[in-house]
Amino acid sequence: MIERIIEDFDIGQIARSGQCFRFRPLGEGRWSLIAYGRYLELTQRGQTVCFDCDADEFDTVWRPYFDLDADYGRYKCAVGKRDRYLQGAVAAGWGLRILRQELWETIVCFIISQQNNIARITKCVENLCLLFGETCYNIEGQAYHAFPTAARLAACTADDLAAVRLGYRARYIVAAAQQVASGEVDLDAIGRMRYPRAKAALMQLTGVGVKVAECICLFALHHTAAFPVDTHIRQMLDAHYPKGFPLSRYRGFAGVMQQYAFFYELQTE
Repeated sequence: MIERIIEDFDIGQIARSGQCFRFRPLGEGRWSLIAYGRYLELTQRGQTVCFDCDADEFDTVWRPYFDLDADYGRYKCAVGKRDRYLQGAVAAGWGLRILRQELWETIVCFIISQQNNIARITKCVENLCLLFGETCYNIEGQAYHAFPTAARLAACTADDLAAVRLGYRARYIVAAAQQVASGEVDLDAIGRMRYPRAKAALMQLTGVGVKVAECICLFALHHTAAFPVDTHIRQMLDAHYPKGFPLSRYRGFAGVMQQYAFFYELQTE
């Protein structure tokens, strides 16, 4: 068990933020998470966060995953004092962090996210892992399922995925899996690219357009300059920034501001 005092961190907000779909509530202040094929339980009381893992796993997996070495207080201080909307968004989502997720999983999840809502995306991802992911066991011997590999999904047809209830997205996922499994699209190479090249390379994948590529860049590759615009953000921009969002003010971390705004919009639906 690893215990840390962490500022600007709220696991409940992160779990509900629409970045990742494999968090599960276990009770007040307690969550489980499956990522990188590992199972983690977290407990938070105020600024004290307990990670149910050893020191090596914490340092190599979860510290970077939760972006714990970044100063989110600095990001918040950059918000314009007269920007009432963004000040409100930061106050509402004060504990958010931009996660560093596994690239293939993030690609599939955000293909699924198109014209979808968080509850349905979460259920689809759960079913996909249950049916096609490797069965693993946590330290207590309880079974869980890793995210299915590109090779596993490349061997499927869209009909094979029918039970997942993906609709038209099933054929996109199978096609993208085949592109990755065959080496036509090299995810390792994309992981080393700078933001503009990575975004363009991701858009070679079937089912990945501009918005999905931006989400993947932000939530997997940690290109925090990415600023995905979905329906929620478009409505926010129209209502509060009709002349355009001040991206230049937040150069290099506009994606952090996007996440505050997106979470704020979710709370006011």
